[in-house]
Amino acid sequence: MMRGVTGRLMLLDTASLYFRAYFGVPDSVRAPDGTPVNAVRGLLDFIDRLVRDHRPGHLVACMDADWRPHWRVELIPSYKAHRVAEEQTAAPDVEEVPDTLSPQVPVIEAVLDALGIARVGVPGYEADDVIGTYTARATGPVDIVTGDRDLYQLVDDARGVRVLYPIKGVGSLQLTDEAVLREKYGVDGRGYADLALLRGDPSDGLPGVAGIGEKTAAKLLAEFGDLDGILAAVDDPGAKLTPSQRKRLTEARPYLAVAPKVVRVADDVPLPEVGTALPRAPRDPEALAALTARWGLGGSLERLLATLAS
Repeated sequence: MMRGVTGRLMLLDTASLYFRAYFGVPDSVRAPDGTPVNAVRGLLDFIDRLVRDHRPGHLVACMDADWRPHWRVELIPSYKAHRVAEEQTAAPDVEEVPDTLSPQVPVIEAVLDALGIARVGVPGYEADDVIGTYTARATGPVDIVTGDRDLYQLVDDARGVRVLYPIKGVGSLQLTDEAVLREKYGVDGRGYADLALLRGDPSDGLPGVAGIGEKTAAKLLAEFGDLDGILAAVDDPGAKLTPSQRKRLTEARPYLAVAPKVVRVADDVPLPEVGTALPRAPRDPEALAALTARWGLGGSLERLLATLAS
């Protein structure tokens, strides 16, 4: 584990989780003035359940300081392009977010800060990169909580790194380890990024290699080991590639030259020095009381406070 960190480290892909909370909790959950707070309360309920069920020693809410980093877009211009809000008129890119979710995000941030739960975003990087760097630096077990399969690439049984993936709403989690990845995708964590970039991902604007779907990508990785092995096979007339596969991989070389840097999460983000220990009591009780009164956080916050205290 990182210096001074003992016990399991839990990393939250915060935006992924509050989006799920927003769509999983009815918008009839509102503050006293009628403002929807379904994402706020849903996320608090989710954190409460995660802490109760998994008892992490440390927890970090990882944030998207830049959800579409310029250095990724420079390499693949289509990266997340379809998610840019149509009304955007100036840089930086503005992600399209439901009208009643946007106002809840600052509330989520303020509540996490008042609780004393570490909240980390780094300019120029996505939450995935923050998670990747914390994971790389950890010397103990890590639980990554996300609804984004991209982070399967970090799964590592030898290091105790697993992904808790919400199956339905925020109540049921798939505990994803290497056995689950091999069963579902035919690869381990290290192979998942190569699988993803070969197959492509329309939700992230990644074109992939034409004609290479998930099953074919898994077979190629099983045969040749990794992307470098596949590209070496393209240059080897004796390698077991069909003429069609060889042609498509050759045509995709410009994409395959840059895709790894885009798809693989960064592990060298300059993280700030923050305390990550799970708080027993709120860092700022007065601010938390004001937020509770203003936004009607009620039972969701009370349950989480009781869990933290225990």
